[in-house]
Amino acid sequence: MPSLNQMAVLLVAVMILIVGLANPGGISDHGAKEKLLQQGMVRSEKERVTTPDVNEAELAELVASTSAFAFDLYQAIRESDSNLFYSPYSISLALAMTYAGAREVTQQQMADTLHFALPQARLHPAFNALDLELASRSEGPEHQGEEGFKLNIANSIWGQSGYSFLADFLDILAENYGAGLRILDFSNAPEDSRITINNWVNDETKGKIEDLLFPGSITSDTRLVLTNAIYFNAAWLSPFEIKLTHDGTFYLLNGGQVTVPMMEQEDHLRYKKGEGYQAVELPYSGRELAMIVLLPDAGSFTEFEGSLDADRFASLAANLAPETVHLTMPKFVTKSTLSLKETLSEMGMPDAFLLEVANFSGMDGSRLLFIGDVIHRAFVSVDEAGTEAAAATAITMVGTALEEPPPPVEMRIDRPFIFAIRDIKTGAILFVGRVLNPGAG
Repeated sequence: MPSLNQMAVLLVAVMILIVGLANPGGISDHGAKEKLLQQGMVRSEKERVTTPDVNEAELAELVASTSAFAFDLYQAIRESDSNLFYSPYSISLALAMTYAGAREVTQQQMADTLHFALPQARLHPAFNALDLELASRSEGPEHQGEEGFKLNIANSIWGQSGYSFLADFLDILAENYGAGLRILDFSNAPEDSRITINNWVNDETKGKIEDLLFPGSITSDTRLVLTNAIYFNAAWLSPFEIKLTHDGTFYLLNGGQVTVPMMEQEDHLRYKKGEGYQAVELPYSGRELAMIVLLPDAGSFTEFEGSLDADRFASLAANLAPETVHLTMPKFVTKSTLSLKETLSEMGMPDAFLLEVANFSGMDGSRLLFIGDVIHRAFVSVDEAGTEAAAATAITMVGTALEEPPPPVEMRIDRPFIFAIRDIKTGAILFVGRVLNPGAG
């Protein structure tokens, strides 16, 4: 039997948000309601709320917000000629923690860009509810004793030793994001601080992302770093047989072609043949999360990609229906590193990055803080990925019938495609990507 590393689908996304100081020369002192950072860990006295009072409408509104941002961001960064992969949920969540300290115009620009329709008092509990809902995916009876499925979301904030932050700000992060404030000395030891944060990221992503923060990304002016990491490890519900994998041709947008390993299976899957595209859903073990692959017709990738937004994706996903599908698709590994400062500014929140006008007074009671950069990195590896599980046998049994079954529809993913990984119950989109060349890495 293959090892777990060989069998698992592994996705990692990390979000780093660096907040600089407009006046790095002095330490603020804003009164008794603040918490002074000393050595070690500073935590709010508040515990994380494990049963947030959030209704279904609020949760649905948050999912709609993160989905809208997911595809707004896709349109903003798709102009490159390379593969693409990122976690819109990770980015939204990290920026939501920062949003907790935003005020006035800065707050409004962030809300508009991120599609945050809920007021601050309801937004953060909604993120908490969604985060707890997603965390339960690894704890359900479907995965008891199973090593082939893991979804872990971790948050942490890192603050300058001796710098004061408002208790209300720390309370929001503690109650809704489970994030305690870890103390570092950015002013005197920026390189040591960078290494410490990178080590945390490395641990939370099981060693899949190392040295996320490059030398120089943390400076003596840094006062706060907010981090989010998502680690997802799952086996397909119905694995591809390794013996069926073969070399095949993948056709590139520029008219060229490459030879790559192509996986193959015939299974009962949710599928749709629409005008100008095919779509298929590949569930993971436990049927709680799934990958949806969107394959535009030959010659129409750019047009299809340009028309893709949250509403169209939701419509495509809702119209998938069970079919027997003969599926061929490439194995691939993709890594992405994004600096989103310019992108987010152009999308509508420039004030957050400008020391003259940024207003994060909800963090420390002053207007000294601004965002220095937003760095996002993601990794995805897709292969035959499976186990000999009962669910795989169950899918094989679905195709049995007394009458002659219709021939399977054909879906050969041998040209550029788009994919998204989402939570089935809530519809929350955790990852979005495209593959222009599966052999590019």
